[in-house]
Amino acid sequence: MSRVPVPDPWPAPVSPGPLDATVAIPGSKSLTNRHLLVAALARDPVEVVAPLDSRDSRLMQRALTGLGSGITESTRDGSPVWTVSPLPLGPEAGSDPVSIDTGLAGTVMRFVPVLAALQRRPVTFDGDAAARRRPVGPVLQALRALGAHVDGGEEGFLPFTVTGNEAVVGGEVSIDASGSSQFVSALLLAAPLLPHGLTLRHTGSSLPSPQHIGMSLDVLRAAGITASAAPDHRSWRVEPGVPSPGRVVVEPDLSNAGPFLGAALICGGSVRIPHWPATTTQIGALWEELLPRMGARVQRLPDGSLQVSGDGGIAGGEFADTGELAPTLAALCALADGPSRLTGIAHLRGHETDRLAALVAELARVGIQARELEDGLEITPGAATAHGAVWESYEDHRMATAGAMVGLRIPGVSVRDVATTSKTMPDFVHMWERMLATAGTPTGDVA
Repeated sequence: MSRVPVPDPWPAPVSPGPLDATVAIPGSKSLTNRHLLVAALARDPVEVVAPLDSRDSRLMQRALTGLGSGITESTRDGSPVWTVSPLPLGPEAGSDPVSIDTGLAGTVMRFVPVLAALQRRPVTFDGDAAARRRPVGPVLQALRALGAHVDGGEEGFLPFTVTGNEAVVGGEVSIDASGSSQFVSALLLAAPLLPHGLTLRHTGSSLPSPQHIGMSLDVLRAAGITASAAPDHRSWRVEPGVPSPGRVVVEPDLSNAGPFLGAALICGGSVRIPHWPATTTQIGALWEELLPRMGARVQRLPDGSLQVSGDGGIAGGEFADTGELAPTLAALCALADGPSRLTGIAHLRGHETDRLAALVAELARVGIQARELEDGLEITPGAATAHGAVWESYEDHRMATAGAMVGLRIPGVSVRDVATTSKTMPDFVHMWERMLATAGTPTGDVA
């Protein structure tokens, strides 16, 4: 079905009143790219059902096929299925050089170099201009310690070239993963194919988004690999073995559900997300804890949906360690009835953009007072000073969706480059508009 072109900047719709919407959220980007990578390490082809079809997942798909895996696409019972065939390793991969485009995908620029070290040919990594500002140094440090040759990347950034050899057998390695939990996941996910497995230790003072490390361990265990965390969750062990995932089904992206659930607080009414998992390692599971603290009524429905209801009031507060949920949470705090502090998120300075600086700048642009803390943000809402403006997205999907949320309450907000949401949610604008169209109508479904 053809779409009406989205203007740039995109005028963010103002709240039409209480909502009554069911919003089907696409698959998790974090899980999709982990399942694809582990599937490429398996002995037999693996079906990945309901993967997220977005820029990040397509970049991972192209990276894996560039290294020699095969991925075919089909549809079964209305769901997309990507069938992944094994990746050639060692000398079987050949000797021809390979170039990988990472785009702005952290999972590609950090996870795939470890796969490249399992081959015996030079693999060069580069990506978007903004990707050259995202750190990857601890992964490169670990690869050098494990015996791989890394050319470039001395400052810890793209571009660089990884060449594996017979010395890359695993063992023990230590890194400082304070900048991103992806540094840990990158090494753990490929570790089963190291003949000696891997014992990995974190040496830094803090570890952001530990849920994502738990997700990586769960994906490995589900594929039959022995993977464990030490009691202090500062070291991990993955035993050697060949993954056997079988058929995997990707959960909805609970982080991407946040803007839609938050809209129920801003507009009032109810928003439901189908197929909310009973248990999950996704950090988005925190919405069930965070939103009630802000005044929402949250309940699991008999059909497996999560429903969030609000009356238009939003309570501020103290929120710690919310990771990638922080931009969405900051948008809610900007519209709250009182001040808020978000802490434990210093690592967001190294995401698609410096999210802390970007949030302070864009909130100020619409007349909301915010300031950076050493490890977070302090936000002081002010309805009397709020006004419309062009909200910059900084090529960051979560900044774009935060702008859409702020625009529900502040008339005249337009979001620059809302198309950057294609990174993890290609149909965001139309999903958003269809959700808002349910105001004042019987229950509406948003595919």
